[in-house]
Amino acid sequence: MSEIRFASKEHENFFFTMLHKCGNTDCYHRAFFYCVGISDTARNNVGRMFDFKQDCIRPEGLHEGWQTGGTVRLTRLAFNLWNGYAEQGDERMSTPYEIFDCGYAPYFYEAIKMRYPEYCRDLPTVKARTDSAERGGR
Repeated sequence: MSEIRFASKEHENFFFTMLHKCGNTDCYHRAFFYCVGISDTARNNVGRMFDFKQDCIRPEGLHEGWQTGGTVRLTRLAFNLWNGYAEQGDERMSTPYEIFDCGYAPYFYEAIKMRYPEYCRDLPTVKARTDSAERGGR
């Protein structure tokens, strides 16, 4: 796996602190805490989204007053990467069309790579086509 890109030093510190607190570094925890750590608002409310004693997400955290448009998106992605969660009756809000429509999108790719490392590998470089090959010319 390539080097992890963090949004800030606080994001990086939060990520490793949460993994240590949980005592689990599997792909589910890594992706969840990476997502939640992107925003300082979400970091400050992690306990409203995650039950550390039960080791599970708290879906009701999506509807709390501290949530913003961006933090709702990162929370939805974090929940979905955790266990496929999509809010019943509002599943469309968990689609890439809705979730990736914010400034956090570049970091969302990192979370996806963490959750699915076996599929998110570096692909071989493809040789660029020439103009005549693209037009079907000889």
